[in-house]
Amino acid sequence: MITRKDFIKQLGALVSLSLIPDFVLSNSILGDNNASASTYKVFDLHCHPGAFFRKGSPSYAGDDNFKKVINDMNANHINGVFLSIVSDLNLIKVTEKGVKPVRSFEEGEAWQSFEQQLSIIQELIALSDTSIINSVKELDKSKKVAVFISCEGSDFVDGDIDNINRVFELGVRSVQLVHYAPNTVGDLQTESPINDGLSAYGKDIVKRMNEVGMLIDVAHASFKTVTDVAEITSTPIMLSHSILKKETNDPVNARAITKEHAKIVAETGGIIGAWPSGLNTDMDDFVAATIELADVVGIDHVALGTDMDANYKPVIKDYFDVQKWVAALEVKGLSKTEIDKLTSANAKRVLKKTLK
Repeated sequence: MITRKDFIKQLGALVSLSLIPDFVLSNSILGDNNASASTYKVFDLHCHPGAFFRKGSPSYAGDDNFKKVINDMNANHINGVFLSIVSDLNLIKVTEKGVKPVRSFEEGEAWQSFEQQLSIIQELIALSDTSIINSVKELDKSKKVAVFISCEGSDFVDGDIDNINRVFELGVRSVQLVHYAPNTVGDLQTESPINDGLSAYGKDIVKRMNEVGMLIDVAHASFKTVTDVAEITSTPIMLSHSILKKETNDPVNARAITKEHAKIVAETGGIIGAWPSGLNTDMDDFVAATIELADVVGIDHVALGTDMDANYKPVIKDYFDVQKWVAALEVKGLSKTEIDKLTSANAKRVLKKTLK
């Protein structure tokens, strides 16, 4: 019996997705048993539409750009997203060695930054064709893209665990424990360890998130940190945006994960958002990487985390490209059920088991 991996290798030898015209990718080419790509609803586990967090800076593209991205989501059947605040935004910058922190937080700065970014989101959402939601029921009822609020980095907690409850009341439904700036919660992939994985303080945060009904995001976290989270969580966890490691010295590879790392997330019943960053050369390469990840952890544990519009050399540059990704999965021979899992069903399953 031929395995999917063997089938993909054989098909790949016959046809490269880079040679398939856009008009073909926009429609099903595999017959009646497979839906057109446009019929799949898609959930994006991690995004920053219009790079809203830069509002007020010279590099901000404007409120109209945010609204355009939301319109693109609606045009391309994006059913729901986790729109993410960046907790350590004030501390980091892009260098030749990747994104690095340049200083530490001042007292109260992390919470203040969280509040400022949340206010920007609320203002932009009010002007756009979308809405903020808190439950899967609202997601299922929504006819347009619906927004869950998340936060990339738990720095806002700032020693007061009750701040988890505060952000929950403000509408946050997922928190990524670490980002690029080292903190006392847990160790991250891109800096030397200082906590031996998840700290005692970090464990208290995980337990509180379980209690209130928030989805724990372990993107950017070290293998030891993820292992420690997996050992104590009572609900599935999410790794919102990453991909399997490659043999390369590119700094972005530090953000990729090993097969063992991926399996730890899956063993909680959780999901990994396939990340279309510059670690993949083109759409063909990213589609292969998505399928490889599914082969490693199982089709039930993979979704999509675009990191729009803050990604590094993205393969998926806009939400029209998301539909090309979906159609390319069809070309590779995945069934309607399998594609539905990758696009939204897996995300919804984890949300239903996590949110209260």
